[in-house]
Amino acid sequence: MTLEAPASASADPAPRAEPSRALETTIRTAGLVIAMLATVLSAVLELVLTPLRIGGVPIGVAVPAAVVGNLAICWFAVTTVGRRWAVGPPWAVWTLIMFAAAGLRTPEGDYLISGDNWVALVMILVGSLTFAVYTYRLILKPPPVTKQ
Repeated sequence: MTLEAPASASADPAPRAEPSRALETTIRTAGLVIAMLATVLSAVLELVLTPLRIGGVPIGVAVPAAVVGNLAICWFAVTTVGRRWAVGPPWAVWTLIMFAAAGLRTPEGDYLISGDNWVALVMILVGSLTFAVYTYRLILKPPPVTKQ
């Protein structure tokens, strides 16, 4: 009488199925779309936070919100898309929203961001620099080694 090992205890596990190319493309596209939506939401939230004051003094909470939000968007875009260029579209959308907010007038004749609002001006500078620094660090990082 011989004892054989059960099939589940064999030395060679079942090979893992590779994800299909269509599924991978769908996930990457969805990641970029979500990053773009997050960019619009982040930009609008930062614009809403710029006039926030306590006792008549601007508190500047929009500046750290821009840094944290834009870093999260950069990380998410690069991670889900899997390509370094994924930082570009959110950066462009964020910048265009800020240009529009600084340059367009409301029907009443007001600007969303006035020239004397230091919080908004610093938020635009620091927010764009956040994208730039993240991109620069991606450029300095060597590409991952892929198995073939």
